Amino acid sequence: MSEPMTAEQIARYIVAAAVWAPSVNNTQPWRFVTGPEPDSQHASEQDSQHASEQDSQHAAEQDSQQISLHADTDRRLAAADPEGRELMISCGAALFNVRLALRSLGYVPETSVLPDPGQPTLVARVSWRERAASDEFERRLFSQIRKRRTHRGAFDPEPLPPDLLAALRGGAARDGAALRIVADDGRRAALATAVETAEYQLQQDGERLRELARWTPAPGSACRDGVPATSYPARAEHTEPDFPGRDFARGHGWGVPPLSSATSIRAAGIAGLLTTAADRPLDWVNAGQALQRILLTASASGAAVALHSQPLELPWLREFIRTQLSDRAYPHLVLRIGMVTQVAVSVRRDPRDVLFAPGGDHAGLDRG
Repeated sequence: MSEPMTAEQIARYIVAAAVWAPSVNNTQPWRFVTGPEPDSQHASEQDSQHASEQDSQHAAEQDSQQISLHADTDRRLAAADPEGRELMISCGAALFNVRLALRSLGYVPETSVLPDPGQPTLVARVSWRERAASDEFERRLFSQIRKRRTHRGAFDPEPLPPDLLAALRGGAARDGAALRIVADDGRRAALATAVETAEYQLQQDGERLRELARWTPAPGSACRDGVPATSYPARAEHTEPDFPGRDFARGHGWGVPPLSSATSIRAAGIAGLLTTAADRPLDWVNAGQALQRILLTASASGAAVALHSQPLELPWLREFIRTQLSDRAYPHLVLRIGMVTQVAVSVRRDPRDVLFAPGGDHAGLDRG
């Protein structure tokens, strides 16, 4: 019988899964800290408290079963995401992976989101003490963490599996968000036009283009973040209506060659909006958790999801979508869901580079 995992081993296991969350331009804007971190308002009080040796030892054992997720603001996209909304959505997706990784080990995660107003970059604290076996659906989702890829193109005409959309909508609601399917032809066309308008306008913004260039390494680069040329098509795949993706190659011709030489217009997939009722940092984190649940659920059913954030990065277009297309709920992402053969290859930072001890040092990990 194998020995139980230590708190440090569990933390490493968690982070190894968390880093495979999606993030805007694959910036991977997160840090993880093992063990206890006091609230800012209580830190001085905690420093002065003295418990018995037995109580202190028990508390240390309990507190060691905790990991904190922090937003790495050095990786925020200053031009595209000045308020940090997309940053927090990315961290929310990583938080969902943390929770799912704990469930895969048979632990019940206890999650506190944005627990300390004095630390706005502290996204969540997650602890684990109680045990309960994971169910089949949780295990299926966990199995997709490393397999899932963000799709950047068109879809095959094959229909989605029955009941998948209902499962995606129900899952989003569990995390405090909503997946709104845009089925009406007129509203779907308006949503596509919003994406197209945003992409055109962003192409005229020199600051945003320079920022995008910093996160799109050339083929063969050793970078473990950003959007590699192996994760987007070399030739834009047009759909009807057309939902253009970002021009990551910026005219260089980089990207994955098409699977066929056909130039016909392919399917756009089922269009939707990921929304929340309010627009606070808590809602942004919840949107990220809902997003990752959607992506993993779709992947477990053999479907793929394409994401468009361009129109949500322009305040006037985001407001148009909110008032005209999402019943005044706050939109965070445009999603397209469909069936496709995926060949994309993504990259991720080494988990050891984002896991730290409370003092700020790397968490005693063997880097050999």
